[in-house]
Amino acid sequence: MGHNFNRQAPQQQRQRQTGRVKRMQETDGKHFFNLLTGPRLLDIVEAQLPDHRERLYTPTLTLTMFLGQAMSADRSCQSAVDQPIASQLLAGLPAGSAKTGGYCIARGRLPLPMVSTLAHQSGALPSAQAPKSWLWRGRHVKLVDGTTVSMPDTEENPAGFPQHSAQEPGVGFPLVRILGVMSLSNGALLNAAIGPFKGKGTGEHGLFRSLQESFVAVDIVLGDRYFCSYFLIADMLKRGVDVLFEQHGARNTDFRRGAQLGVRDHRVS
Repeated sequence: MGHNFNRQAPQQQRQRQTGRVKRMQETDGKHFFNLLTGPRLLDIVEAQLPDHRERLYTPTLTLTMFLGQAMSADRSCQSAVDQPIASQLLAGLPAGSAKTGGYCIARGRLPLPMVSTLAHQSGALPSAQAPKSWLWRGRHVKLVDGTTVSMPDTEENPAGFPQHSAQEPGVGFPLVRILGVMSLSNGALLNAAIGPFKGKGTGEHGLFRSLQESFVAVDIVLGDRYFCSYFLIADMLKRGVDVLFEQHGARNTDFRRGAQLGVRDHRVS
């Protein structure tokens, strides 16, 4: 029997990937400004705006520039400031200063609740509109996982975010722990919690408890074996949420106990 391999598939796949990367590199603050001031997010944005003067860098403009900076191939502050200047010149408007100091100060004034609320709401929108065929038997499956990232070694960061215990004091970078809740149907980040790398209540279980409001009845939580805790499972079941975790390696699995449901499938209370 002969086989007909499509030799164009890998090349077409590379072309699609190149196109996605190019579109990402061309993303600037204008795209995010249109999104944040669109009908779906405008009311949420306005409700989160802090008291501010009508300066050159308003909170909405600053946030759109910051998003464009994070998504751009050139993530420098100078590039973030140059892009709106270029847009003004193309529109025949007078351009502002190309200095980055004002933008950096305005970015530091962005309130954290505004950023976190918008992240939460923008993740919830596609999940609310997901087709039923994307769900598992009509139920939302939400993935939970954590990671750690390093922070700049400034004077302020080590006070709130200690570094790893194996590092000598003053050597290395502070660490922050991040736990995210993601939608399996569309990959959107639904919620996230951030905390120090070490300390009481800063583990992934502690961060998970702070995000329990992200789960509603008939949801399903999918996580790795780290989350296989009886207390965590009990909390979720109390909310009407089912869980799917791999058995922790340190816990003995005795299939002679409990109710036999099938091959390597039993229920233990």
